[in-house]
Amino acid sequence: MSAPQPSTAVSGQFAFLSKVGATPEAVATLNDQPYVFFTLIATLIILALEGLFIWFIHRATMKPEQKKKKDKKVDALLVDEFYG
Repeated sequence: MSAPQPSTAVSGQFAFLSKVGATPEAVATLNDQPYVFFTLIATLIILALEGLFIWFIHRATMKPEQKKKKDKKVDALLVDEFYG
């Protein structure tokens, strides 16, 4: 005798995740405990905002000699080539 196979039909609020590869067990867990999905999304958003904040602090605290300077010769050549 073989073990009964779980049903692959998925329903509920998070059924759309089964179309992108979530297992029926994962979808059932999310339907039962939706705060897990909220925690995942909130964590991803907070990490992205933290990275943006770190980048901003990095840019704002750079010394003038560390900033990338524009090459005036290259700009003049581009203008000459464009206007001809």
